Amino acid sequence: MSNLPELNTETIWAIINDTIDDATVNQLVWYHLGYRYDSTTKKWNTSQVAPTWRDEYSEPTDFLESRPATMKLTRSIPQENKQLLKEKLGFKGYKIGEFGPRQTRRATAANWLLSYMLITTGKIE
Repeated sequence: MSNLPELNTETIWAIINDTIDDATVNQLVWYHLGYRYDSTTKKWNTSQVAPTWRDEYSEPTDFLESRPATMKLTRSIPQENKQLLKEKLGFKGYKIGEFGPRQTRRATAANWLLSYMLITTGKIE
């Protein structure tokens, strides 16, 4: 996960526009949740993962495939940050007929990452 793109608005748009692959989207969320892969032990180190995530997901889950995990991700976004994609980036949503569960889950991951960016840095760049 050392080759992850920088967490910025360009990366968020790339997630929304589907120009970053699903594996990278998942890895970005995993990394910012605190999951770290130890290549020496070939196991996930979860010492930096909040207990609410670690207790349910001892290893990172595929957020783009798992509805329950995506719902948990959505619920973990503070209420005041739920509309960041729209308010800060002007994202108007996907057009009817052009999206399905995968795009919705990518948008959830993008919004969670945007919220994480705002919470941890105090700004969105």
